[in-house]
Amino acid sequence: MFGWFSKKGKKKKERTFLDLNQNPIQIGDKVRSFRYDLGICEVIEGENGGISYKSTEKDSVVSWIKMIDASTENQKVELINKENN
Repeated sequence: MFGWFSKKGKKKKERTFLDLNQNPIQIGDKVRSFRYDLGICEVIEGENGGISYKSTEKDSVVSWIKMIDASTENQKVELINKENN
């Protein structure tokens, strides 16, 4: 009647994943995790188009949602330079 309950197409916000130093994170990158004692991780494609972190030192996978830094909204990881691997 007043349009209160009409469904409008929600535009899905394109999310950019950044590490603590503002570097963009992409699938396939190697990162150092600062949470859950994961150590060095590989960035893999997760569910619903997000990313996940697969530890190379342990047998565990953590979703990007659990790695959000509350103060900056960036990921609580540090990108490892590809030259320094």
